[in-house]
Amino acid sequence: MQNNLQTITLGGGCFWCTEAVFVQVQGVLDVESGYCNGHVQQPSYEQVCTGRTGHNEVVKLVFDPAVVTLKDILEIFFVIHDPTTLNRQGNDTGTQYRSGVYYAHADQAKVAQEVILEMADSGVYRQPIVTEVVPLENYWAAEQYHQDFFERNPGQGYCMAVAAPKVAKFRKTFARLQKA
Repeated sequence: MQNNLQTITLGGGCFWCTEAVFVQVQGVLDVESGYCNGHVQQPSYEQVCTGRTGHNEVVKLVFDPAVVTLKDILEIFFVIHDPTTLNRQGNDTGTQYRSGVYYAHADQAKVAQEVILEMADSGVYRQPIVTEVVPLENYWAAEQYHQDFFERNPGQGYCMAVAAPKVAKFRKTFARLQKA
């Protein structure tokens, strides 16, 4: 792996949907669904779904900033989910679906705060942005059956109803950043 690669972890609701978008972004070299910022070591999906572990469903992205900037990644992130609903994305409710940017170093936090301020000032959202911007802690990869879920299950009901529209929105809004 190259030395200039960066990692950022994002919580934007169900990780199947977020992963489905970011695997298509040029410069994103790896996307892993997982759980972070809870208090249980190596939680299971079932434990996280109870909302009692404190974990968030997230995707960990490894990207090449020479190809795609963190700002680009965060702009995509804020377009494909609703950062104004606390502990909710659509019908998915609970703290495990909260909007969050989990950074690896302080420079990433600064960029995230700048993008949030730009989004808030733009008037795109009628409600305040509630996305938490905190250091990444207690990260665990999700079970193997969650990895590449949309790619492996495009006809599954949830994927068709929720993930596919997010992918379509990304392709329409960010065509310049889509992998060839």
